[in-house]
Amino acid sequence: MLMFKAKVPDVWMDKIRDNLGPVLLDHAHLERKAATTALSLERYPLLYHKASELNAIAIEELEHFELVLRLMSDRGIDFGPATSSPWISGLMKHMRKGRHGQVIDHLICCALIEGRSCEKFQILSDGFKEDQPELAEFYASLVESEGNHYATYILMAREIDEDETRDRLESFLEVEAELIQETHSLPILH
Repeated sequence: MLMFKAKVPDVWMDKIRDNLGPVLLDHAHLERKAATTALSLERYPLLYHKASELNAIAIEELEHFELVLRLMSDRGIDFGPATSSPWISGLMKHMRKGRHGQVIDHLICCALIEGRSCEKFQILSDGFKEDQPELAEFYASLVESEGNHYATYILMAREIDEDETRDRLESFLEVEAELIQETHSLPILH
């Protein structure tokens, strides 16, 4: 299902382990932003008829946000300010302007974020199995919904224009492959 051209670097899980508190905070912000992004997509006239589907994604993302907040609270981690992701901003800067192009690009960016989340949550689930089984179970519980959001966003873009979506997705996958390999020291999921 996921079409990524590059793997998550092997050192990524070590960085997560060494910075679990800030990573959980980042995860909370990502879920909150995913909810607001789903709602913001409703501003595009080409997606007016998708409002119910986008609302459903937003609700699910808010539920995930609440789950992460509870997990943080149980671990004594306070909610605080967000950290900007160079990977996400790197994707978003390639979005075109204009009604038709922007909506397709925005949907593709959302799909790639959800797809990488799906993949990374599976890595986290596997990586925490031995020493933190409750965290492994938590991340395993999110994998399917992230994959579903990925597919939903790609399908929405394809409904608008199949050929353009294919071409733009290929372009974004090239950009994403470069971005995922760039190293940074930020304690964030993406």
